[in-house]
This record gives sequence, C-alpha cells and structure tokens, in this order.
Amino acid sequence: MSSINRAGSPVQTRMSARRFASDRRTAPIARRLGRLVLLAAGLFPWAVFGHEMPSPGSRALGRAASGNEDCCEPDLWLVSTRRLPAICALPTAPALHVERRIAGCWERSDMAALLGDDSRPLLIFIHGNRYEAGSAKSQGLLLARHVAACCPAGPSPRTLIFSWPSEQQGILLKDGRAKYDRAFVDAHYLAWLLGQVPPEQPLAIVAYSFGALIAAEATEDLAEAHRSGRPDIQPWSTRPGRTHVVFVAPAVRCDALAPRGPYRELLEGLERLTLVINSRDDALKFFPLLDRDVRADALGYVGMPRRWLGDGIDYSATDAAGIVGRNHGLPLYLASPALTRRIARGAVEGLADE
Repeated sequence: MSSINRAGSPVQTRMSARRFASDRRTAPIARRLGRLVLLAAGLFPWAVFGHEMPSPGSRALGRAASGNEDCCEPDLWLVSTRRLPAICALPTAPALHVERRIAGCWERSDMAALLGDDSRPLLIFIHGNRYEAGSAKSQGLLLARHVAACCPAGPSPRTLIFSWPSEQQGILLKDGRAKYDRAFVDAHYLAWLLGQVPPEQPLAIVAYSFGALIAAEATEDLAEAHRSGRPDIQPWSTRPGRTHVVFVAPAVRCDALAPRGPYRELLEGLERLTLVINSRDDALKFFPLLDRDVRADALGYVGMPRRWLGDGIDYSATDAAGIVGRNHGLPLYLASPALTRRIARGAVEGLADE
C-alpha cells in the first residue's frame, strides 16, 4: 500500500495484519467507551459518511466548476432512485428516473436511450451520504471532466450518475444508520441496472463511501440472479467487456473481499480494482457503530492485503491521509491532482483495450 503526501509524491507504508481483523469482539473496551463519550458530547463528525463540509477542497472544487464551463462537455447521464420505494430483492422492471445533460441543461430521457450506445465505455459514479440531488449532479459532472482531462486517450466514456436518496435525515449516528440500511435497498436497483448493460461494453464503477456498499451488494444480487437463471439480467462474472472498480473511502466492512468475505463475488468480474483509503478519516472511524451485528472496521479506514486478490486482477491501493487528513469528503479527493489521477486512471485507463 502506498500513501500520497500533499506534494503528490507516493510514500510507502505498511499495515499490520491486525488492522484487517473484522471481529470487533476483541476491540479494547477503552476504545468503545471513548466513542460513546464522543457521541454523547456531540463530537461525532457532523458530515457522517457524507460529502458536504466547509473546506478548502470544496471551495477549490467550486472554482473548478465555474472555470470549466467552456471545455468540451462530457456525455453525462443520471439514473435516480430518490422517489422509489424500499425493496428487498432484485426488481423486474423498476421505474428508474433517467436524465441526460444536453447543452448545460438536464432533460428527461429513458433507459433505451441510455443503453443504446455501447460503442464507448460506461462509467458509473455512485455517491455517498448526505447528497442532495443537485450535489450528486454537480460532483458527477466534475468527476467526468476530471476523467476526460486525466485520460484523454481512447474513446471518452459515457458517465452515469447513480443518484440515490441520501439527503440528511436526523443527526449523527441515526442518519448514518438510516443510510446504511438504505444502501442495501438501492443495491437492488443498481443490480438491475448493471444487469441491463451490454456484456461486451467496457464498464467502470467509481464508488464513494456508502456507494461502495451499494456496488458490492449489487454484484451479490447479480451473482444470485445468474445462479437462478434469470434471463433478463446479464451475468457479472462472465461479462467479456473489461470491468474496472474504484473505491474511494469505501464505507463497507473491511473483510468484504476476503477469501470468505461477503462480497467476494465482486472480484469475479474484474480486471482492475483501485482502492483509495484514508487511515485518519474521522467518519469512517465510527463505521463499526452502524451495524450492531458486524462491528467491523471500514475498508476505507484500514484497507486490505493484496494477497486476497487473484493474479489476474490489476490492484493498487493508496492511503490519502496525507492529503485529506481527518475529513470525509469527496471534494477533497477531487481537489488533489494526485488523487484525481489515481481515481481517473484506475477507472478508465486501458478500459477500452481489447
């Protein structure tokens, strides 16, 4: 695992195997008591697994947005589940809301138009907690622009924002637990969407925070659909098109991709996995409190060892603590040229190669 300092230079780091342990029953009592004291005192990070924080990074990102209006606009789409009900299984024909950005304006569209062009790669961006609909659109646009700037070679991808209902609900731990539960719901919708993507089309997923949980759960749905023989869902593990996944500060259990981990089947369809963690993230530090039954650290907080992956997967891991510090916010990652290059290249570099 490497880390990047504020100058953008890689710094080699080591992680002990102890930090990968998922069994929280052996955690020190003092650590748990300390967390409870912080919660009682109201010191739990207010941007709980979210993105909206008053920071230099977010201000820099805003300046980038205003300064890039004249550049070549990316092919940007949105699929929203914000008005869809909670479900507990892979749907058959969900009424996903589809929009397309044309000449700077968002217009209604449909799934047929979205999936009608498989000649270029498809990049799906899945945001985290506390995103309003407008925030999801603006950050998806910025990500698409950064990808185009960092990876100009090859066909530009069609970027799709997966917008799920993550507006703030309550405060502190209550909000985090509500969105943790909702992530499992939206994974079913994402699984259906992924199951409609032409299998030959190159696919990249960039998932931030709870977005990683949604992506991981969705691939489990796809695996189950394949085993049950659903004809309306394209399989994940055997798709011939290249598939890249980038997890940024993933709010998913740290043993997710372990040999016997709950989301191991995500790896079966991958050519590349890029992991960007933050070992100082104040929000991810409290991830074990979200699920009383699991009590595992977040993958985005402690990382994972390379040996969990097969030889056929291109894997890179970066600790962004030297740049992002203790904050949990995607704008800080995208405001760093070094981290932006990691994310963009991990997603689309070589994606269209035969």
